Amino acid sequence: MQWSIHDDRPIYLQLMEQISLAVVSGRYQPGERLPSVRELAASAGVNPNTMQRALLELEGMGLIRTQSTTGRFITDDAEAIGRIRSQLAEARLLDFLTAMQRLGCSPEQIRAMVHQALAPGQPPQLTP
Repeated sequence: MQWSIHDDRPIYLQLMEQISLAVVSGRYQPGERLPSVRELAASAGVNPNTMQRALLELEGMGLIRTQSTTGRFITDDAEAIGRIRSQLAEARLLDFLTAMQRLGCSPEQIRAMVHQALAPGQPPQLTP
């Protein structure tokens, strides 16, 4: 897994988001065993305690389950995965809308650009 860690937010939150994205995008499959905390931490270049915190948070969200003797696994619960997908999508949408408003775009302009961007073969354009 490729990791992208920045200084703008707490590392454990970034790890949570990236693991969540890997799950909802299918990189990790439901029921799949995760690498150990140490392996994940080493691959991300972070402290194992930071990775442990991220995994515990994801477990609390229902995305990961722990089996005491065999490790951590991605949940088999399709509803939990769908709920996380929706939360991630809503957060991205809010970020997008905030950025567009900061650029001075009106709701109508944003709707028009999104509609045009979703049309096949049409580059998005800002209309006055």
